[in-house]
Amino acid sequence: MLEKYYIRPATIDRIHESWIAPEVEQYVSWMAEQRYTDSSVSRRIPIVVSFGEFAKAHGASEVKNLPDHVEPFVQAWIGERARRRSARPRKQIGDEVRNPIRQMLRLAVPGYIGRGRLHKPDNPFERQAPGLLRYLIEEKGLRQRSIYQYQIFLRQFAAYLERIRVDNLAKLSPTVLSGFIAEYAPPRVSWSTVRNACGVLRVFLRYLNREGVMAKDLSSLVEFPQSYRHAGVPRSISWEQVEQVLAGIDRRSASGKRDYAMMLLLATYGLRAAEVASLTLDDIDWRNERLKIRERKAGNTTTYPLSAAVGAAIVEYLKNGRPATTCREVFMRCCAPHAPIGSAAVVCRAAHFIRKAGIRVPRAGSHVLRHSCVQRLLNANFPLKHIGDYVGHRSASSTQIYGKIAVEQLREVAFGNGEDVL
Repeated sequence: MLEKYYIRPATIDRIHESWIAPEVEQYVSWMAEQRYTDSSVSRRIPIVVSFGEFAKAHGASEVKNLPDHVEPFVQAWIGERARRRSARPRKQIGDEVRNPIRQMLRLAVPGYIGRGRLHKPDNPFERQAPGLLRYLIEEKGLRQRSIYQYQIFLRQFAAYLERIRVDNLAKLSPTVLSGFIAEYAPPRVSWSTVRNACGVLRVFLRYLNREGVMAKDLSSLVEFPQSYRHAGVPRSISWEQVEQVLAGIDRRSASGKRDYAMMLLLATYGLRAAEVASLTLDDIDWRNERLKIRERKAGNTTTYPLSAAVGAAIVEYLKNGRPATTCREVFMRCCAPHAPIGSAAVVCRAAHFIRKAGIRVPRAGSHVLRHSCVQRLLNANFPLKHIGDYVGHRSASSTQIYGKIAVEQLREVAFGNGEDVL
């Protein structure tokens, strides 16, 4: 296996002479199975071999002793090669060294996990409110994405309580609650986000009172910030700008073929990032030219006619860009280990190509293309009800805000006598 990555026999002999040579070869085989590139494998092997020699020099005699020497080796590596660099490059170099060692140890040492990323608790108030998630799922019937949003706000509230040293939920007071809302307000976040946070906090306080954690229900003291319906304007760009974004994608690479297909889905059907990321091979009916979007935000399923341009882009990606895998998801990571991409990746890629095209828009991301799709339908004089059904809105009120970007229709009203509006 090593002969594939190194030409010189002396280099291969040095690796075989290492006391962790079996573990190194096991790691190399695993990387080959995960389809790591040759350059990536050849770059990682010297790191793990050097780690083995370092651990042996510092007292390691068995493979099970290796985890104790990971951080000392990383710090020694940084000290030798990045001593005079700033903190950010030093951290990046440390991660590049630490990651292959951890990957090898997960294969070689049973039960080894490594430090990895800090795991955020599902319920930050598990000690005092252990049944909170079960309450949200079973009694309130919230969907998983709603639960995820609840967790974000609750973690921020827990961090605030820790910062002001309130460790007992029974000690919550109107002053504590108002302090959190005041600190959470704009310009840190938008008013709509503050409103959502207040809603989560009110549900949480009612639950604490019902469970006897708090003697009094303080939920009524959390006042929603004043907001006005349809006060905002959708983030959209013209269709000419959308075409400019699509033209800026280099479709010669595997990632370019994937990104072009994803951007076309966003712009053509007005899909959300999560809907693009969760699209599977089973959702595309090639025989009948249909595209099915399951588990939408409103809980419904939508079936679209498969656009010729979208179909051609997906075929091109499946034939010449998608890595070989047993996963049913359409869009995969291009770099090993190959896995389905997440919704955050779709958002990031859309933002990247919008900025690359030189288009300035607030909060660039996948939703910009979704709004642009709606604007194009409005310009084609489709009724708001039909547009809402097309993009998967649960309520017609969600579509009404797009009336603000019906520029041509509004211009006719401004220039006319207004009788058609009455």
